[in-house]
Amino acid sequence: CRDEKLVKGLIKDADAIIPLAALVGAPLCDQNKAEAVSINLEAIRMICRLASKSQMILYPTTNSGYGIGEKGKFCTEESPLRPVSLYGVVKNDAEKAVLDRGHSITFRLATAFGASPRMRLDLLVNDFVYRAYSDRAVVIFEGHFKRNYIHVRDIAKAFIHGIENFRKMKDRPYNVGLEDANLSKIELCREIQKQIPKFVFMESPIGEDPDKRDYIVSNRRILSTGYKPDWTIEKGIRELIKVYTIIRKNSYANV
Repeated sequence: CRDEKLVKGLIKDADAIIPLAALVGAPLCDQNKAEAVSINLEAIRMICRLASKSQMILYPTTNSGYGIGEKGKFCTEESPLRPVSLYGVVKNDAEKAVLDRGHSITFRLATAFGASPRMRLDLLVNDFVYRAYSDRAVVIFEGHFKRNYIHVRDIAKAFIHGIENFRKMKDRPYNVGLEDANLSKIELCREIQKQIPKFVFMESPIGEDPDKRDYIVSNRRILSTGYKPDWTIEKGIRELIKVYTIIRKNSYANV
């Protein structure tokens, strides 16, 4: 994604550009700081420079940029961005580059969940359901921390929606998550327990989570454009349980 000649050839005939190449997540970016800046930020700036003014850019960023939100207050697209990791910082900077370029849409994605050919088991819902299915138990740290969630297929649906409604949506950021899924870790465990009754979870009185994100998110802006997610947390948990009867943890599970 950092080869200018290659990228220029790939995008020259495209109507819409969706830059998906990235180092995703705080731990990976912390381990590869130079690559995180190069891939997650500099490559996006390069795409903005190479794209013609008529080409649409739909950029997936993260709502991790909200960092630690104000207690009880929903983060909207107008809320201040206070990232608590290098990952959040470079994604915020890349989003600014895309919006400054114009003729673009950015999607601030909630924490993803759902099945995929190469399962991501470092994502909270996927991880907790896997532990509930395989171990029947999990120990959680700082269980009151809240986050918003969205199924991977609804993420794909958001991009299709953005392309189809580009004229009325362009030049703005959009939170993309489930309006009824601003859940704490404890609340998420209770949702899983409804489908795996023998699942036991315990909050540790000592220790802390290195991931300090704690916020609730409003997704009203994108909902007002006609976008509607298809997957609930309940439906996603049911899907994951079925998947884990078939797919086992592998060396590429980001664990």
